[in-house]
Amino acid sequence: MKKIGKSTFFIVVAFIVLFAVSATLGFNYFYGDNETVVVKGVDDIRLGIDIKGGVDVTFAPAGDYDATEAQLDAATEIIKTRLSSLGINDNEVYSDNKSDRIIVRFPWQAGESNFDPEAAVKELGEMAELTFRKGTDSETDEDGNTVPTGEIVLNGEDIAEASYGQQPDDYGDYQWVVLLSLNSNGASKFAEATAELAGSSTPISIWMDSTMISAPSVNSAITDGNAVITGNFTNESAKQLSDQINSGALPFKMETKSFKTISPTMGEGSLDAILLAGLIAFIFIAIYMIVLYRLPGFVAVLALCGQIAGSLAAITGWFGFMPGSTLTIPGIAGIILSVGMGVDANIITGERIKEELRSGKSLDSSIRVAYKRAFSAILDGNVTNVLIAVILMGAFGVPSSFFSKILNKTIFFMFGATTEGVVYSFGFTLLAGVVCNFIFGVFFARLMVTSLSKFKGLQNRKLYGGEEK
Repeated sequence: MKKIGKSTFFIVVAFIVLFAVSATLGFNYFYGDNETVVVKGVDDIRLGIDIKGGVDVTFAPAGDYDATEAQLDAATEIIKTRLSSLGINDNEVYSDNKSDRIIVRFPWQAGESNFDPEAAVKELGEMAELTFRKGTDSETDEDGNTVPTGEIVLNGEDIAEASYGQQPDDYGDYQWVVLLSLNSNGASKFAEATAELAGSSTPISIWMDSTMISAPSVNSAITDGNAVITGNFTNESAKQLSDQINSGALPFKMETKSFKTISPTMGEGSLDAILLAGLIAFIFIAIYMIVLYRLPGFVAVLALCGQIAGSLAAITGWFGFMPGSTLTIPGIAGIILSVGMGVDANIITGERIKEELRSGKSLDSSIRVAYKRAFSAILDGNVTNVLIAVILMGAFGVPSSFFSKILNKTIFFMFGATTEGVVYSFGFTLLAGVVCNFIFGVFFARLMVTSLSKFKGLQNRKLYGGEEK
């Protein structure tokens, strides 16, 4: 406590302000006509169908291909996974086996007002077949398309998981790459092929359908079941390819049969009404907290601003280690619930400070003891919400996500994969809000209150709910 000085309050407030501004406005720059988005803002949030509306697309096997029921079901699950991997959690995907159709409904992109079916299909990704082949040989078919002819070493079913990251190249510069973890069968085949081609002039080329991504040479046999794809990737393109590989390839080519727009289920003005109601509620909460708890109440309001900014940052994908999410009405409910938990945490702490002051303790001692004793009660209440959020995200989230992997293997495996975005959105915002509550409402609030108590003019016990001695 002695290490917390007067300047700590201003440092924390400056951090909250800068964080809130960056999370709200985002940051981007232009190099010529190319825009680079460094940090996404609230304008980049993808709103759910219930708030903004979206699109309804009907896909079918291309040409005269007659898909089986099993193939349609597999394609449906792949599209679900692809949408969720893109952060489009509010979606509906189902198949009509009688007419060989797959119906996909998902919200518009941020800022999109006119629906382009070709852009929608492109956003879902090519969902092509990934193959590793010996050499780079190819030929042109009768339609003018490039067809790789090299012997196949690996395909999508040999890959256990794909991820992306940065590795140094031959010149010491870091480049984005796609990292592959092979299953036992794939590791065996890859080890055999790399041992055969090691030191030769024949590379192992990597193809997505008829497009060759890269053709690295083989220096030595690779026996650990790991492979790396290079190819002048950017952060976004490396992520996109890893998502495509994880979601799998469609068992058939598909084409758009029909499309239409979907009106928002809650009405065009629903978001404006929610934002206005939220602003009014926040003002009343701020007044209540300041009047009842005075200086700790003022600090609580600052902490709540940081918590809300943190929830928005999580939705936009501000944090590099976690993807963003589509914001739906249930998602907004998750934010509101977490804000309520944040208010509750500050009320518990404020009451504790009052009790300690009334028991005759000094101001410094009262603040220290109050935060220490209040933490266990705050922790108990928030852990419950964390468990609920984790279960919702695990049961209804992206199948490749951390929570889904754990829960689907141990609890929900008998129900099959599911990606119900509306439920996932609630769990996502609830978890993000609870985590931000601990950071801003507990840790930062304690720093600010302790720092303010160091100022001589703010050491009046009445400012903390006590009585002046």
